[in-house]
Amino acid sequence: MFYSDERLGLFIDGANLYATARGVGFDIDFRRLLRDFQGRGYLIRAYYYTALSEDLEVSTIRPLIDWLDYNGYTVVTKPTKEFTDSQGRRKVKGNLDIELAIDALEMAEHIDHMVLFSGDGDFTPLVAAMQRRGVRVTVVSTVTTQPAMIADDLRRRADHFLDLADLGAKIGRDPSERAARDARRTAPIDTTPEP
Repeated sequence: MFYSDERLGLFIDGANLYATARGVGFDIDFRRLLRDFQGRGYLIRAYYYTALSEDLEVSTIRPLIDWLDYNGYTVVTKPTKEFTDSQGRRKVKGNLDIELAIDALEMAEHIDHMVLFSGDGDFTPLVAAMQRRGVRVTVVSTVTTQPAMIADDLRRRADHFLDLADLGAKIGRDPSERAARDARRTAPIDTTPEP
């Protein structure tokens, strides 16, 4: 439940939202997402958190990060770290939970309602801390996948839960957009010289 005079803060765990959206079967249209939440209250800030691999800087995520940065989002990134686990497997780690938590706590006096796009149970203490500061918290994730993509303790702690599957019509990208974009990417380029 949202009130039109509420000051909202969006906190998007990028990797978690991406996995959740894939789980429910649609791509996020970040322009529509921003517009939808601007219509639910007075949007103070929309944060997007993601780790970037140095060798993936030119990957598919770079255009998204640049677009978000120029279109109303505050993008927070940090480089991933590579390590080898005890079985000798190469692992990549990139966690921005602490950055998200600090930003949320610093924004607490400026917002009435926090919208957290993540199902990560590590955020349960943050939700409790925000509530102690008088901020209502809505968590956006899903229970429609097997297993659910939200930790039960996080869902119970939140004031409200929005299932991402129910938001698809409002914030999902039109599947024909993706097909048209993919077609443009795979279309052969005419390299014949002009007469």
